[in-house]
Amino acid sequence: MKQIAIISGKGGTGKTTLSASLSYLFQNPVMSDCDVDASNLHLLLSPVEVNQSYEYYGGKKAEIDYEKCTNCGICKDKCRFDAIDFQQGSYVINEYACEGCKLCVLTCPEKAIKLVENLAGYYYESKSPKGVLVHGDLNPGEETSGGLVAEIRKKSFSVGESLKKDVIIIDGAPGIGCPATSSVAGVNYAIIVTEPTLSGFHDLQRAVETLKKMRVKFGVVINKFDLNEFVSSSLEEWCFSENIDFLGKIPFDEMVNLATREAKPIILYEDSISSKYIKSIYQKILQILFNK
Repeated sequence: MKQIAIISGKGGTGKTTLSASLSYLFQNPVMSDCDVDASNLHLLLSPVEVNQSYEYYGGKKAEIDYEKCTNCGICKDKCRFDAIDFQQGSYVINEYACEGCKLCVLTCPEKAIKLVENLAGYYYESKSPKGVLVHGDLNPGEETSGGLVAEIRKKSFSVGESLKKDVIIIDGAPGIGCPATSSVAGVNYAIIVTEPTLSGFHDLQRAVETLKKMRVKFGVVINKFDLNEFVSSSLEEWCFSENIDFLGKIPFDEMVNLATREAKPIILYEDSISSKYIKSIYQKILQILFNK
């Protein structure tokens, strides 16, 4: 079973659009949405029901035992994150501000504070018209997105093995931070989606450097290449000079907006110009990964 991650140097380059289309082109896939800070692959794959829901615990938060607390206020004075307030005669911990640093636990003379596991989000195993989609969401203010990505990927792999799937399509997190590296760790191939702008070029270079350090094989796709064909040509030439797989480019297509509004992958629109280019990219991926 092959794992293919679609990533980008930043959000908004068309990563999820390509991920959804590839999910429909591959015959026997599991879909995995690892962009947990802004998950939206489900909007295009339209899951009809959630088969399983799982809790995700990331990090720890402080909790006060009010039977032991004497309202001395030492915890509030020591907290550098201003996560402890005095409200209606008691000290209260703001769960969104608490970083779980444990200083309040160590300085409380009554041992009235402890760290507890923090429910940071949820992830789901859903049924879509194309197959199983594993996706998740962080709760507001939570920061352990890399851990949630790892849980989603483990569940995706487990589902893929049990159902004898051929490929896992991973809609990865943008950027080069922890969620992004967690999205691509150990995959068979990564696809970087970029756009023909100078900032897009710089984001691409950072993503390439990261994948090389992680020893992940990868290729590049330029989305909306015809908006700036000069920069697009420069990007393509740079890929060839660096011996990077150039998988293809996709033109600007107003039908993508229509497809998004109708909650469908653009590949389902036969009259769409971009769908023809995406099919060509799909064929190159088959040649690289499956020798087809």
